[in-house]
Amino acid sequence: MTVSRILAIKGRDVITTQPHRTLAEVAQLLSEKGIGALVVTDVSGEVLGIVSERDVVRAVARQGAVALDDTVARHMTVRVVTARETSTINGLMQQMTAGRFRHVPVTENGRLVGLISIGDVVKHRLEEYENEQKALKDYIATA
Repeated sequence: MTVSRILAIKGRDVITTQPHRTLAEVAQLLSEKGIGALVVTDVSGEVLGIVSERDVVRAVARQGAVALDDTVARHMTVRVVTARETSTINGLMQQMTAGRFRHVPVTENGRLVGLISIGDVVKHRLEEYENEQKALKDYIATA
């Protein structure tokens, strides 16, 4: 199964921010939208980084509330691991687990086309297991 399957189900809308925004603006947006990360893009949609709840918490823990006035560029992750629509779910899950990150932007031809969270991956895997169990039960019942 590939990333494109998850995007087909959940949609391709991604909430983004720009590097000049403040951490306070990011925290507000994360709270309003009930999400855990924002992809940082330039005006053309190229991925510049990602900023997560963890980044905001770490900044405040290090600097106090004054960190909320800092720009996103100062605290975002710039070495972003991305996926393609053809990436496998299993491979992506292994990358996320090994790298200890929970959000992966999906890009095609250098442009952002979606975002996959660990929750999306887990939900997909659970559905796969449930379908396999049902198929086995149905097979046993007819044998």
